[in-house]
Amino acid sequence: MIPYSVEKVYAKLSDLNNLESVKDKVPSEKISDFRFDTDSVSFNLSPVGNVSLKIIERELNKCVKIEAVNSPIPVSLWMQVEPVDENECKFKVTARMELNPFVKGMVSKPIQEGLEKIADLIATINFD
Repeated sequence: MIPYSVEKVYAKLSDLNNLESVKDKVPSEKISDFRFDTDSVSFNLSPVGNVSLKIIERELNKCVKIEAVNSPIPVSLWMQVEPVDENECKFKVTARMELNPFVKGMVSKPIQEGLEKIADLIATINFD
């Protein structure tokens, strides 16, 4: 739950420049060298290397779809917002990854934990 209107939350999330406000809360030993613009964010992810994420679709006040541009694993993220009332909304992050069954068994739990941390981190953004 985020204590801001769906319009304010969507406006921030649909412009990836706004994620710069939370970069200091990300562990620098794992993720560094952030670069932001309206439609994309790129960073160095240890031990993977440089990763870029790009917005591929925006659905006004509902969803922002993001896709990894240069990643060893195809990744898509959906950031969804749903109004609860005029001053509060629900927020959800969903990921889609193409993993073989062997790898999936090893990384499912860390990926789930990572998505929960992303959601918690986004909930700390000042949406005013």
